[in-house]
Amino acid sequence: MEYFIVILFSYLLGTSSMSYYLAKINHVDIRNKGSKNLGASNAMILMGWKAGILVAVHDAGKALLAVILAGILFPEATYVKEAAGVAAVFGHIFPFYLKFKGGKGLASFIGMALALDLKFGLAVLVLLAVVTLMTDYIVLGTVSVILTFPALIAFISGNLHGAGIVLLASALIGWKHRENYVRIAKGTEIRFRKANRGDYRVK
Repeated sequence: MEYFIVILFSYLLGTSSMSYYLAKINHVDIRNKGSKNLGASNAMILMGWKAGILVAVHDAGKALLAVILAGILFPEATYVKEAAGVAAVFGHIFPFYLKFKGGKGLASFIGMALALDLKFGLAVLVLLAVVTLMTDYIVLGTVSVILTFPALIAFISGNLHGAGIVLLASALIGWKHRENYVRIAKGTEIRFRKANRGDYRVK
């Protein structure tokens, strides 16, 4: 029963969408422009870096909160924190009130990572920045994060079952970015530096 409560609550918490709220306020059709999703990167692309930061903090915060609350409410339940984090990521990607079309989950994944293991979470956050700046593609930084964090959990912490649960979120995020991989191959993927300069911003 505790897992059911945690997963349901965390999923609902994860469905909160700051990018959707900001897009409504700014009259931006965020689901049909840019990378066409409700994530922080698309908010930055279409509404500027301030909007991108606000969305990223919100999306990371809801997953971080889900993990922390799960640990406080059910401290004896093994892997309940991992379950909460993954459920929040799923809620972000599949919000029921938006026809299950949300963001792609990176910021929420990082929030989950920070709550599960602060050192590893900070490490993958740095990795995200380095890979993104080196390659000029946010998606490549994303792939590095979703692969590295569960590997750290499994091989350094020795938490194989926890890593397996986290991999569910990694697999979903990787799958949600499949169109980005195709665009990279075609040379049409949005570049991070151009997006940061506002080249794609809705006027």
